[in-house]
Amino acid sequence: MSNDQIIQQTIAFVKKQLADAEGGHDWWHIYRVWKLSRHIAKEEKVESLIIDLGALLHDIADAKFHDGDEEIGPKLASAHLLSIGTDKDTIHHVEQIIRNISFKNSNEQKFRSQELDIIQDADRLDAIGAIGIARAFNFGGFKNRPVYDPDIQPNLKMSKAEYKKSLSPTINHFYEKLLLLKNMMNTSTGRAMAEERHLYMEDFLKRFYEEWEGKK
Repeated sequence: MSNDQIIQQTIAFVKKQLADAEGGHDWWHIYRVWKLSRHIAKEEKVESLIIDLGALLHDIADAKFHDGDEEIGPKLASAHLLSIGTDKDTIHHVEQIIRNISFKNSNEQKFRSQELDIIQDADRLDAIGAIGIARAFNFGGFKNRPVYDPDIQPNLKMSKAEYKKSLSPTINHFYEKLLLLKNMMNTSTGRAMAEERHLYMEDFLKRFYEEWEGKK
């Protein structure tokens, strides 16, 4: 099977697997991360098939929708890639990308590669800017969280376990994660794109608080 056929088979698999997913973690999230990964990869020397498959499968079974099980994603990806004849080294690399990409695992990352760096940047970029704002409030609504509560302060020192269980208002999520991502980018392209998206979020928050207090 050619690389293009492997990619097309994987797109079909991902679309089917995420057909009923929450709107911030659905096929279109995967699509955006895939396109961003390809864009960033133009400036780097990387294995293009790893970029494509890693991006397409990075969120195939997000642990927060599977009772915190972080191995479902790698297992599903591996089974799919094996079924279409992908070589073992590629499968192993994709598994490691899935295991190590997430924000909550940043302090425990046990695997590094340039392909992971690129896909991680793309995933983080999709969590900030206009898209990131939309995704944050979509997920907050999905979890029936309050939009904002001035009496609940952001927790800036959450452990991984606390982060996974957090039920804080959506606005707090900006301080607990989204505004931190700009300084966590791996590539020069990712950093440049993150700067602009970060400024957009800061402008949004300023306007949000003004409207909350009836000043605008």
